[in-house]
Amino acid sequence: MPYTVMPYRARRPAGTRPGRTRLLLTALLLFTAAAGLGPLGAQRADAASNLVRNPGLEVLDGPSRFPQCFEKSGWGDNDFSFAVTDDAHSGSRAVRIQLTRRADGDRKTMMLENSCAPQVTPDHQYDLSFWYRSSTPDVAFTLFRHDTAQGWVYWTDLKTLPPSAAWTRTEVRTPVIPPNTDRITWGGALYGVGTLTTDDYAMTDATVPAEPDPCATGGTGPECRGRWTVQTADAPVRAIHSVLLHTGKVLLIAGSGNDQDAFRAGTFKTSLFDPATGGYTDIPTPEDFFCAGHVQLPDGRVLVVGGNKDYAAPDGSVGYKGLKSSYVFDPARNTYVRVNDMLAGHWYPSATAMGNGDVVALGGLGEDSSGTVVNEHFSYARNKWLPMGEAKQAWSFWGLYPSMILLQDGRLFYTGSHVFGNGLPGTGASVYDYDAGTISEVPGLRKKDERDQSMSVLLPPAQDQKVLTMGGGHHVVAPDAHRLTDLIDLKAASPQYVPGPDLPQGHYADGSPQTGAQGKVYLSAVILPDGKVLETGGALHTYREDPVFEASLYDPATNTFQAGLATDPVPRTYHSSSTLLPDGRVLSIGNNPGDGSFDQRVSIYQPPYLFRGDRPQITSLASTRWTYGTAQRITVDKPVVKASLIRPAAVTHSSDPNQRYVDLPMTVDGTTIDLSLTSNPNLAPPGWYMLSVVDAGGVPSVSRWVRIGSEGQVAAARVQSFADELKASEPSESGPATSAPGTSAPAQESAHRHHGVKMAEGYDGCDHAYGEISQCVPWSFPKMPRAERCTWLLDKGYGRMKVHGRDRHHLDRDKDGIACGKGDVRRS
Repeated sequence: MPYTVMPYRARRPAGTRPGRTRLLLTALLLFTAAAGLGPLGAQRADAASNLVRNPGLEVLDGPSRFPQCFEKSGWGDNDFSFAVTDDAHSGSRAVRIQLTRRADGDRKTMMLENSCAPQVTPDHQYDLSFWYRSSTPDVAFTLFRHDTAQGWVYWTDLKTLPPSAAWTRTEVRTPVIPPNTDRITWGGALYGVGTLTTDDYAMTDATVPAEPDPCATGGTGPECRGRWTVQTADAPVRAIHSVLLHTGKVLLIAGSGNDQDAFRAGTFKTSLFDPATGGYTDIPTPEDFFCAGHVQLPDGRVLVVGGNKDYAAPDGSVGYKGLKSSYVFDPARNTYVRVNDMLAGHWYPSATAMGNGDVVALGGLGEDSSGTVVNEHFSYARNKWLPMGEAKQAWSFWGLYPSMILLQDGRLFYTGSHVFGNGLPGTGASVYDYDAGTISEVPGLRKKDERDQSMSVLLPPAQDQKVLTMGGGHHVVAPDAHRLTDLIDLKAASPQYVPGPDLPQGHYADGSPQTGAQGKVYLSAVILPDGKVLETGGALHTYREDPVFEASLYDPATNTFQAGLATDPVPRTYHSSSTLLPDGRVLSIGNNPGDGSFDQRVSIYQPPYLFRGDRPQITSLASTRWTYGTAQRITVDKPVVKASLIRPAAVTHSSDPNQRYVDLPMTVDGTTIDLSLTSNPNLAPPGWYMLSVVDAGGVPSVSRWVRIGSEGQVAAARVQSFADELKASEPSESGPATSAPGTSAPAQESAHRHHGVKMAEGYDGCDHAYGEISQCVPWSFPKMPRAERCTWLLDKGYGRMKVHGRDRHHLDRDKDGIACGKGDVRRS
């Protein structure tokens, strides 16, 4: 019987057959209440029913002589054997797997994917357990589910099991069963050389009924909509960048703050905001970090990548220039410390944290204002940017603030979200293998040239490897931003974007509602501890006008938006950002309208879960230093249903490619909970995270800070195969931007072919609603009557220009669609 939809698992080896429907059903009682199988530690009068058929592996299938309702499963390139052994935990039979060679993949004993697979109910949780002996740490408790639409699909790894020479019981609670799931199958996956023997499987329903949803019957209070509060004191800086530190404070970076007078005066600003007190601390800022990149390092310092070397010339002869200098902000001393220079300048770069703690930065504008194709690699161990030859190059221009999300196999997913202008050629989204230098296009992204300051999010939990891309625009292509969302499952064999639900619509400043296809650009998306995503802010147009007042909650489990949340009373358009705080509130800051002003009011959002009763508390934490692949013990003051780690934000320009929520499967014994941390650092790159638990009503605790990866790994990363059917382009011939000793002529030619990429239209400082892409009509004119602006432009050689969209500078006085034509020039 072949598998239906199983991209990660090899087909059943020849000679095996599914179990027969004639099956001796066994009902085992659980040994003691202390075994932790009761729902959240509640004492039961009777033991719960075991939902696993043939749980002790005692009944064999006649032809295969393998336990009925179980199968030999696995995938990949490895040498293995399965054996039924009398070395059992109880009874007379157990199953032993042995791997003698492994290149990739795994082998596992699991329930058959038919009526033998245990039935489940959506929204319930189940406690799963089995007994095992193992000679290797490379064992994962893995889980598959049957989706009524997609068939059988890999779901998640619940925990990593330590080696054990003696029989040991392992137990874990599933995440909430997703919609459209009717059965699951699970077991131990051996993915390293060694042996794994399993026996005595058990599964019980651990669901605690939740209170009725107060909003399901039309409630409109803060428990349904949340509440915004505008702080009495404005921020002292033009906050272009927001970074949450593990101290709980928020680093607000302005640099020159999009203010050329401040740039000329060398007035560069950073402020440290304390949400607990509402106070601010000025931080000396050595260079213009306006439109730099930034990312959290494993020890909690913040790496700042590039910034603004110079502003664009008003006549378009020179564009913005990127800094090649780089700094690290140290929260322990509240100071910036310079590190070595990068290989090239970068203005509007992205920075992605890798699984080993290093950082890959790419994209943006170079020191000569052209698009840079040079990748940068920061070594955390060496505390420096690597030189040419060590930093791997693809010689590809990725655009400005390209959203590059680290995937579970170490590759990078370019989502198609970017800043300014068209998307990249081709499909507009791709998987980039940094180590191999290959780029594989990913299909399906709609309106890929209208994704300026859309926002992409690796959806909760990170283990699901799903990304949602929301909204965006591009006023040269279309007058209004759109409301499209596109969703991709990157665990699929051939991943592609599929349409998601449209963004909910809001209203404008005059109270009029959005209509038709009107959406928004400049939106923010924030992962919350209940596993939902808050989207807020934005504007109808990419030239910073017509703010949209709207907020909603996206639920990854149902792929739906909850519309009608309370809205931020402050417009949040260009240069705005939103950040999750450790107490579960959301900070929103920034707004840079088209007139050049900057709104420095600060808003705080209290999501609905803060109005739904007492919050659970993490009352003790065994350790704040967590090692990959381990169980970490906490205690809580009331029953909870899930736990997670959320990486603190480092956001700007609707971009935070490192934002992620990592699920922590639980083993529960009353108020004592063991949390299982993934063994794969690509799912949770090393660093500081916010740990929170959530009760059955969806109410989260205040977060506690933990640092993961500080002690190294105890198990090899278990990486699922995916996206292998995407066609990868060959890596470009690599070479430095200029000749270097030993560089071949073809390599030099390749490097020079890819340099000098022209800046995409629409970049800050130039209004490309007029003329050709190469023309730069300034956002702000010298003081003069409007009627004289065309004369000023003509004196600088502009000539007649076609109007694309709105005539915001009043250059088309006769309304013929041509700016500065004969009827538009003031005659003396």
